[in-house]
Amino acid sequence: MEDYKAAGLTEEDLKTMYKWMDFGRKLDERMWLLNRAGKISFVISCQGQEAAQIGMGYAMAEGDISSPYYRDLVLVTYLGMTAKDILLSAFGKKEDINSGGKQMPSHFGHKKLGILSQGSPVGTQILHAVGASLALKMDKKSNIAMTTVGEGSSNQGDFHEGLNFAGVHKLPFICVIENNKYAISVPDSLQYAAEKLSDRAIGYGMHGERVDGNDPIAMYKAMKEARTRALNGEGATLLEAMCTRMTAHSSDDDDQYRSQEVRDALKVEDCNQRLKQYLLDENIADEAWFESVENDNKEIIKTATKEAEQAPYPSAEETYKHVYEEGSLQ
Repeated sequence: MEDYKAAGLTEEDLKTMYKWMDFGRKLDERMWLLNRAGKISFVISCQGQEAAQIGMGYAMAEGDISSPYYRDLVLVTYLGMTAKDILLSAFGKKEDINSGGKQMPSHFGHKKLGILSQGSPVGTQILHAVGASLALKMDKKSNIAMTTVGEGSSNQGDFHEGLNFAGVHKLPFICVIENNKYAISVPDSLQYAAEKLSDRAIGYGMHGERVDGNDPIAMYKAMKEARTRALNGEGATLLEAMCTRMTAHSSDDDDQYRSQEVRDALKVEDCNQRLKQYLLDENIADEAWFESVENDNKEIIKTATKEAEQAPYPSAEETYKHVYEEGSLQ
């Protein structure tokens, strides 16, 4: 773990980071249980990527725009989406803040929180965030727009076009590749030939950096520095956060392309356990504190699950709402 004091963080900051990482893990685990019980249809997991997400979120400020990808559960909950918001979406309920129950789960969107609505085609969120960063620059606002992608999406055309535009116009834009080394079942060795995806930044005329995505302190430091460069007019940044995907790609994926030995080894890289052990070793928190925080998170999620499960589904007529033109064209 990097030196938290050198990064400008306090002991309380680290405890807050752990609280949100644990919250995301427990909410993610609850959705897997609901899926296996046949109550929700789909889960795509953040497990193993919590440290990268809280690190980048912690470095953001009010007014910043985010265009996340589907694994960013910890990022969006830290930014303000509640457990009930997430579960209403997972159940496909009428009150779902993302889409009123129409979108797939994990297609995050929240206007008041500056979270741009997400489409299903991978990589399209990059263009949305680049556009937002252009608007911020034109309006002379002291904010940035950021987006996240998996390393598989970094091979899409939208990635090149978006980053090239951001580089040319020196936009206040940050792209974070959460590199978990698998695009569904395809390992990184079959995805790209570069040693580091962050090296691609050179071709776009922007700063590029690889970060230990299992270290929230390192992620915070890199994101904070990228944000400072952006606001100083120094242009965009490409960060490659090396993460761990601890689960299958989704609840519909049979993760047999990774051996049991490989899957067991991922547990050793668990970023949540890594931060917990660090806080214990540094005498920043004790077991009683962890027990209290984790019990509080369990209760919040338990209550949110009950409320979301009991909430009404949208009516059949709402299927067509905001899809076709309504009323007279005159």
